[in-house]
Parts: sequence; structure tokens; C-alpha cells
Amino acid sequence: MRKSILAAVLMGLTLTACTNKKTTNEEGMNTTLQLTQEWDKTFPKSDKVDHKKVTFKNRYGIELAADMYIPKGDKETGRQGDKKFTAIAVSGPFGAVKEQSSGLYAQTLAEHGFLTIAFDPSYTGESGGEPRYVSSPDINTEDFSAAVDFLSLQDNVDPERIGILGVCGWGGIALNAAALDPRIKATVATTMYDMSRVSQNGYNDEGDSKEARNAMRKALAEQRLKDLRNGSYERAGGVVEDPTDMPWFVQQYHAYYKTKRGYHERSLNSNEGWNKTSVLPWLNAGFLKFTDEIDNAVLILHGEKAHSRYFGITAYENMTGANVDLQGQDSNLQPLNEPLAEPFIVTRGNKQLYIVPGATHCDLYDGGEKSYIPFDKLEEFYKANLK
Repeated sequence: MRKSILAAVLMGLTLTACTNKKTTNEEGMNTTLQLTQEWDKTFPKSDKVDHKKVTFKNRYGIELAADMYIPKGDKETGRQGDKKFTAIAVSGPFGAVKEQSSGLYAQTLAEHGFLTIAFDPSYTGESGGEPRYVSSPDINTEDFSAAVDFLSLQDNVDPERIGILGVCGWGGIALNAAALDPRIKATVATTMYDMSRVSQNGYNDEGDSKEARNAMRKALAEQRLKDLRNGSYERAGGVVEDPTDMPWFVQQYHAYYKTKRGYHERSLNSNEGWNKTSVLPWLNAGFLKFTDEIDNAVLILHGEKAHSRYFGITAYENMTGANVDLQGQDSNLQPLNEPLAEPFIVTRGNKQLYIVPGATHCDLYDGGEKSYIPFDKLEEFYKANLK
């Protein structure tokens, strides 16, 4: 049962793509990508921002597709007269596309005065890269730095005031990027996963053994040969179609990715999932090793009821050396003894952990039914640390 859950969720935290062909983007620049120009997001278009499609390349030569959101009019946190915008690059969740959660974050932050982009990672969504539907600790970290490259060269962006935001598995990737790239002056990791930890140890570290990892390595080695013989990559299946007998957090993934709320035709989580062998590089990745050396500001945002909350708490502890006492419990325990009456906030220097009362993992994808995402808090954080 444990293995089936990990396969259904870890391999089902996923993204999608489109066919590449010669075309131009909205600005008339040459691109190999087929970009959808009509509004096809899972959230309504805001009349407070301007939107356009843009593309840029990472240092591996992979062309990435992004939605750019620009505030209309002067904003206190953004452009004032000749003053250039503060900019934020957004991606995630791990297995979603920019038309889902990351686009909502980007558009809403633009309403708060920031120039933003929400981009599809390499090999997924409208972005380039072959083969399709694969992930990489190295290349996906590079995707964030490539977004910073792109934003730094925009005439209306201040290159000294650029931040990033990663959702779910991309929260962990955002922390890894912040440890590598000092140009990233402020980082938010929201409802984060540590993809190396969950790949190597399973949920709540229940599969943390040589035997469990070797069994996975053996299965993935066999899958490599199977894919080679078939001439194609077998997909992991995305979020399960029938979550009835699955844990509650799998049911929450279904409620987001498989319903009108969050379904998108290019999202791997909504459809056939990653290639099964995509987990391979995460099994060997020493991810988040140097996050304690991040000098710039970091905010880790998590939900009180999120099954993934322990990833965020442990990441904060490892980054700061602090011990988080959340109602006197070990950070891996679920649920809390008593519901939180107000946000649980721990701060050390320019690093902060913020636990949202009542919120689950997926509530911080789109706000859920109670608008759980504290966008005012995000504005405050970026405004304080990108100045």
C-alpha cells in the first residue's frame, strides 16, 4: 500500500507539453515553441494587470515558455515614474503548469505591484526539451536562474530587486536555487516538498532504508530497459482517477488536479504523469545541502493541516539551526494537538517560517474555499527584502 501511495503521488506530482514548431512569440521573437495565445488558465483573468507570453533559454539551451504579468499603473511596490519594477519568477507545483497555481500566484502578485513571470519548467508544459515529461534536480534549479537572467535583462526591471517563488516540489527547488544564485534576493517556498527526501525516504521517512531504496533502484533499472525496448517512455499515471481508498491527501490532489477547480490539459498531474524513470536523479541528489549558507531572505509558507508540513519545518530548521517547537510535537507529527487560532510564525534574522491556520497542502495552491494564501504577507515580505 505504501509503495502504491508513493507511486500515485510522487510520480503523480506532474506536468505536460505541446508540439514544437517554428513560430514567433507575442513580441515577434523567433521561437521553436507553440504558444497558446488565448486565455486558458484555471483562474479568471485580472483587469488590473497586462499579460503576455514570453520565452527565454536556460544554459542547457532549453527554451522555456512563460506568462508575464505587468501591473497597470504605478504601484508602491513596483514602478514609480522612471523607477523600475521589482520582479518575481514563479513555478510549481511539481507536476503542474503555469496555467494552474503558479500563474495564480504570479497574476495576484502583479496586482500587488510586482512584475512577474510564471514559467513551465524544462521538458514540460509549453516549454521545450526532449524527451518530454522528465524532471532534474540540476536542470530545474537552473530553470529558476535562467528566469532571473531573463528578468535581469528587461528594460523595466531592476536587476537588484528580483525574487522567486516555488510551489510544492518547486518550493524545495526554489531553496536550492537561492543557495546557488545570490542574485535571488528574496525566496518564498510555499506548501513545499523536498523532492530528494521524499524520493529517497518515502513519506514521513517511513521508507528510509537501504533495502527500500535498492528495491526502487532495481525497478527503475528494469524500467529503463523496458522503455528502451519499447522505444518510448512509460508514464507514471498522474493523480489517481479514483481516490476513494487512498489517504486523504491523495483525495485532495484529485480534488484539485482532476476536477474543474484545477484541471488543465497540459498538466501532467491532471493527466498521464511523469516518465516513471524521472525519479532516478532525485534518488542520488544531495538536495538542500547548502541552504544554511543562504544570505538573502527566505520565507517558508505552509499549511497547518498539510501532510507535507514537515518538509517546510525541517527545511527551516536546517537553514537556520533553529528548533521549531510547534505545540511541543516533533515536526513530523500530524495533526497538531489543537487547531491553530492564528498564524504560527518563527523568525531568525531574515528567515521566517509561517504556518497558515486550517490550511491543507492543496489549499495553498489556489487558496481553497477560504482564501488561505496570505498574499498581503507575501507582499510585505517581498517589499521588505527587495528594496
